[in-house]
Amino acid sequence: MGSCSDDRRFLIITGKKKLQLRAESKEDRLIWLEGLFAARKKYLTSDFVHMPRMNNNCNVATRESEIKGGNTRGSDEEETDDDVHTDNLFFDAPEILSSSSLRSLESYDDSSSSDSENEEVHPSEDGLSSFMRFVECDYPYVERREKLPKPVEEEKRISLWSMIKDNIGKDLTRICLPVYFNEPLSSLQKCFEDFEYSYLLDQAYEWGRTGNNLMRMLNVAAFAVSGYACTDGRKFKPFNPLLGETFEANYPDKGLRFISEKVSHHPLILACHCEGRGWKMWGDSTLKSKFWGPSIQLDPVGVLNLEFDDGEVFQWSKVTTSIYNLVLGKLYCDHFGTMHIQGRGGYSCKLKFKKQSIMNRNPHQVHGLVQNKSGKTVATMFGKWDKSLNYCNTSIDLGKDMEYLLWKRSKPSTFQTKYNFTRFAVTLNELSPDLEEKLPPTDSRLRPDQRFLENGEYEIANSEKLRLEQRQRQASKMQEKGWKPRWFAKPKGSDTYQYIGGYWEARETRKWESCPHIFGEVSEDI
Repeated sequence: MGSCSDDRRFLIITGKKKLQLRAESKEDRLIWLEGLFAARKKYLTSDFVHMPRMNNNCNVATRESEIKGGNTRGSDEEETDDDVHTDNLFFDAPEILSSSSLRSLESYDDSSSSDSENEEVHPSEDGLSSFMRFVECDYPYVERREKLPKPVEEEKRISLWSMIKDNIGKDLTRICLPVYFNEPLSSLQKCFEDFEYSYLLDQAYEWGRTGNNLMRMLNVAAFAVSGYACTDGRKFKPFNPLLGETFEANYPDKGLRFISEKVSHHPLILACHCEGRGWKMWGDSTLKSKFWGPSIQLDPVGVLNLEFDDGEVFQWSKVTTSIYNLVLGKLYCDHFGTMHIQGRGGYSCKLKFKKQSIMNRNPHQVHGLVQNKSGKTVATMFGKWDKSLNYCNTSIDLGKDMEYLLWKRSKPSTFQTKYNFTRFAVTLNELSPDLEEKLPPTDSRLRPDQRFLENGEYEIANSEKLRLEQRQRQASKMQEKGWKPRWFAKPKGSDTYQYIGGYWEARETRKWESCPHIFGEVSEDI
């Protein structure tokens, strides 16, 4: 990997170390790189690796004239061990990873070299950084915002315990809290946040095309774990959507189209559907939530379904989440339980999320195993849901130290706020004039209390939240009178809501006559 501040520098990553070297000239550097790539190719094609390479007919090229991401800022002087996983990293991206997984890797720009030694090189969404890319099937670059608006007002501090102490044992979804305890995202948007590392599903698709169903299962498992990383440090509650509220996400830079809708008020049920490169995923979910004084427990109910274009289907359910220290101490969340992933390609997976204890100094651990049809363990996984996930292939003798990185969490946003949003989460509520013209009146981005909260206009945000909650009290009566979701329905013989189609066609023509204005008008007496 090249340095943006010195065209003679390059970086060598081994399984155990990171070496920063400098050649005598730019030409010598290129000779070194060509030799290293040739040596790596020879190693990867040897019998020692025992892994097939992806054959997706994509050409590998070096980019030296275009920076696609707005997050690449300069030299490698401040790069730390957090930037590059130096322990047990199997650096085989160009041969093993699919083209789609490399869609947003930052490129080396020789023409934009800077003299500043204090600038930072940010890794891409999957935690890697490279100037290699697959040209013929790369996803397009889309510029998105990097930070939230600066708050207009100073926030008031209110004790959470003072608001919930009289509701111990009750369903959390039925408790109305002031807007100060919310983050400027709805639960529908949080559903899409699970797809931050969707490149893992792209990789799973490509692995399946080569006939390697084990690697497909491992990447699906990594995706199932990666969705929990964004919860680390998040202390605020997402907005409870109104009945009929929707959220769309059109992310060509990730190869994704996503639609979600609140399909039931009581019980609260959210349905979603996402389409990616060679796969689609859908499901509905509800939370059984209660709090017992110092903690809240959230038990998800629902099955997630993943189907690849070749017909293979995976299913799994989420594990339990608990939020601790509501009264005293630092607020934190933990995820625990066993997740079973069932596939039809001959493999099954079991992931154990270990519950955090007071005496445990190594929290957030995840351990898993993959078994074949005969019940033999062919791979093991280990890591942390807020850090990374590695695996060992136990079906071949590679030695105790042969562990490979499946997934690594992205670097946190440079512009930190109290919400602790990831770079991806910051983009979810972004609303440009062009996008606003295309959205239905039910989209979460148009919800006024959520928008005012994002802008730091807390007083009007709280008033609007109370107004919308008053409107929402009519939702149960609407359901009793036969109200039906607009974009989802339960097929005969199924307990899961599925997308019925038509949303993106309506978006193209902007015909939203069937979508009610559920948010109404902003109160005039505020």
